[in-house]
Amino acid sequence: MTALRERRVGDEVLFYARKRFVAKARILGLLHNRPLAKEIWGVDENQKTWEHMMALGDVVEFDVSAEPILEGLSIPVPLRSLTLVHAEERRRFLHLATSPSQPERTAPSTGTRGPGDQAALVRDDLFRALASLKTHIKGQRPSRHKPITLLWAIGRLTRGEERMVEWETFKAEVAPLLKEFGHPDSRVTPEYPFWHLRSSGLWSVEGVVGQGATPTPSQLASSRARAGLGKDAAAILRRSLSRAEAIGLLCSTYFADADRDRLLERVGLAGYTSASGEIPTGGSGTVKRRRVTSSQPDRDQRLVEHIKMMYKHECQVCGSRVETRYSHYSEAAHIRGIGKPHDGPDELSNLLCLCPNHHVEFDRLAIYIDEDWSVRRNSTGDVAFELRRHADHVIDEEHLRYHRGLCGRV
Repeated sequence: MTALRERRVGDEVLFYARKRFVAKARILGLLHNRPLAKEIWGVDENQKTWEHMMALGDVVEFDVSAEPILEGLSIPVPLRSLTLVHAEERRRFLHLATSPSQPERTAPSTGTRGPGDQAALVRDDLFRALASLKTHIKGQRPSRHKPITLLWAIGRLTRGEERMVEWETFKAEVAPLLKEFGHPDSRVTPEYPFWHLRSSGLWSVEGVVGQGATPTPSQLASSRARAGLGKDAAAILRRSLSRAEAIGLLCSTYFADADRDRLLERVGLAGYTSASGEIPTGGSGTVKRRRVTSSQPDRDQRLVEHIKMMYKHECQVCGSRVETRYSHYSEAAHIRGIGKPHDGPDELSNLLCLCPNHHVEFDRLAIYIDEDWSVRRNSTGDVAFELRRHADHVIDEEHLRYHRGLCGRV
């Protein structure tokens, strides 16, 4: 039941038979439809059927021994039930479940281009690579050097800066991030991600010949080495939806116990910590005040009132209606924030009517809306509510997908 409950679109599925993995596919859709299942499979003697269904795509057939993977995951052999493997464990064994007929991409011998530049990189390749970065494991914790560097590189793209930078610039900008947000017992070695991120297929290095040991900082400086995201990866990450999904995936996979707000602020991605795009502020006590001039998105108040009246101030998540002395209170929440960096539209298809609590939880990425309109807790994936929808309220599912991307639910 845990495996059924926590599946989501985009997850990978391995097919198991005779102690071997024989194929893999990706979940394109989830269905819970008992009448349809009965038509397809019928029912057993207890009138039960396989009512939880998955629509699959990107099917690849192969044949590899399952035992090394299952033993590494501490799963008894033979496998006897549907089993869910979380991303942290999956990353360590993903390379074992690969078809022998599909050669791994390797960097060209000149060392001037990364693996991702050899063949066209597609969106699925990018997210598969982000979720399975090869990192040093110390104790039970993977190093954060590579994911920190990738967030820094995405921040550069977002600001319109060049994707490739010289070693000295890279060291000056990335080393402080590794010191601040890496594990306390990790050495600060910016040359490691500068060179070894090539194995991800997302990264290019120019100016250094060879594929051997990590070059020393002096070698990188003397050769005027440059590094950055590969051309294909950069092109994908310049798209707003892919960028939001990539940032959410990196944060949820590698920074569960880190100060994500501070990290994203430091790399120039502060708006991605909130669905509203607003940068959170903190502090307490008496502070000095100063007069400022600023601009804000001009919301259409007619839309705000329209959606509140449509739902009679009832929260689409929990159904509650906050009473005031003379009336009721609700809030109009944009699914894709209309502020920077999200730049969502101010239209009815991008609005929800929420109570204050669930507005905060939605904006701060504590809850998200799945493809089947379930409202799920981001920390566990558990279904908390079913989204209430008025017949005249057509919600743009691309905006919901963007919000799920911010939540790391790719």
